Order: sequence, then C-alpha cells, then structure tokens
Amino acid sequence: MKLFSAILPGLFSSCSAEQVFVHEPAPVISAVNQEGETVNFADVYAKGPTVVFFYPKANTPGCTAQACSLRDAFADLTKDKVQVLGVSMDTVAAQKKFKTQRQLPYDLIADTEGKVMEAFKVGKAMGGLLPMAQRQCFLIMEGHIVWHDDSASTARQAEDVKKVLAALKEKNPNE
Repeated sequence: MKLFSAILPGLFSSCSAEQVFVHEPAPVISAVNQEGETVNFADVYAKGPTVVFFYPKANTPGCTAQACSLRDAFADLTKDKVQVLGVSMDTVAAQKKFKTQRQLPYDLIADTEGKVMEAFKVGKAMGGLLPMAQRQCFLIMEGHIVWHDDSASTARQAEDVKKVLAALKEKNPNE
C-alpha cells in the first residue's frame, strides 16, 4: 500500500517532453463544452484573465477536488474578471454530468480527441499510456500565458491561482 501511495501521484504528473513557456501566446483554439456548444478560447481570453486547467477524469477524487476548489473561489475570482475553463478528454455527456453534480459555474471542455491538450502541449497521463490529460493549470492574460503549473494542485488549485493574481497585481498595480 505504501508503494502504491508513493507511485500514485506520479501517474498523473507532467511527463511531456514539450512544454509551454510563460510569455508565449496562449493557444487560440475552439472546442466543445458540456452542452456540445463551441467555445472559442480567444473570445474567452478577451473577457479577462483566464484559468485553463486540465484534469485526468471527471468525477474522480483529485479532479473533483481541483474543480471544486475553483468553484468555491469562483466569486472571488470573478471580482477580478477571471474566466475559468476546465479541460479533460471526457465526453460531452461526462462533462455535463460532472458540471451538474458538482455545481460548477464554468465551462468544461470535452477534448475527446486531445486537440486542446496538443495546443497547450499537455501530455497524457502516465507518459502517454493513459487516455487522460495530465493535471496542469495555466493563467492567461491579454492573450499570453503568464503562469503555468505543470503539476497543478487538487484542493489548493484556486489558492495557487489567487496567489499568482495577487503577485501580478503587486508587480503591476496600475493594471
């Protein structure tokens, strides 16, 4: 059991050879949400700072903690005009069920073909062996990636994002 506990976190961590770097332009891509409606990421970015988080599988413990962390902080995040998009390889139906069951106030992207993952250079879990996204998080401002966490937290995801936002505000108080 101890061995399993030691290995488990690594199963969903970043193992991709390619990486997205801070200050790169954010990927401009379209994909479908939990309703089967097309979401143009550039349109979302234009509304304000955007958190794009990737998670392996809807309604699993770590993914639920990550999504609910952002749900619970959503009111605070939206005060700063922050948009949130969750992305996994789950189907539209699975994303809709997850959003409904967990009362998530933001869109979930059904990236069944992995095109959004590819655009963000997010690999599949376990070095590509599992058909699930690695857990990662990005913060996009003015069309550029300003923060990338390649081993995103579960229960502390919103806390991490809020710390980055506060640091950016402190660095650029006039923005």
